[in-house]
Amino acid sequence: MREVTREIQGLSVSAALDVLAFTPKKAAFLINKTLKSAIANAENNANLKADGLVVKEAVVGEGPTFKRMKTRARGSGSQVLKRTSHIRIVLTDDVAIETRETKKAKREQDKKGGEGGAKPAAKKEKKKTARAAKK
Repeated sequence: MREVTREIQGLSVSAALDVLAFTPKKAAFLINKTLKSAIANAENNANLKADGLVVKEAVVGEGPTFKRMKTRARGSGSQVLKRTSHIRIVLTDDVAIETRETKKAKREQDKKGGEGGAKPAAKKEKKKTARAAKK
């Protein structure tokens, strides 16, 4: 479930619904249902328009665990843990929408800004001095 929620964080609501519709996991159906409920709550309770909403936060927390028994050989039994979870989705209209193109451009700027060349040379010198000390 957490894998699917990480995919939709920072996306617009329409993009998040598209991602969830084409994700082949059971969790995607449950998160899609929760996201639609959050959109309806934002429209009805906070008077916000669905077009401008962004998924600010999508968190899956651990819920209560149901403990059941399964019969085993020779009259013994083992415990079966049926785990549940709490899905929390926070929508906002304040955050700028990040698309794949803007994320890609941001990564390229980070790569260009990080090309100093001084730090890798310093690391190599430290390794050489450590090898010389061992000999």
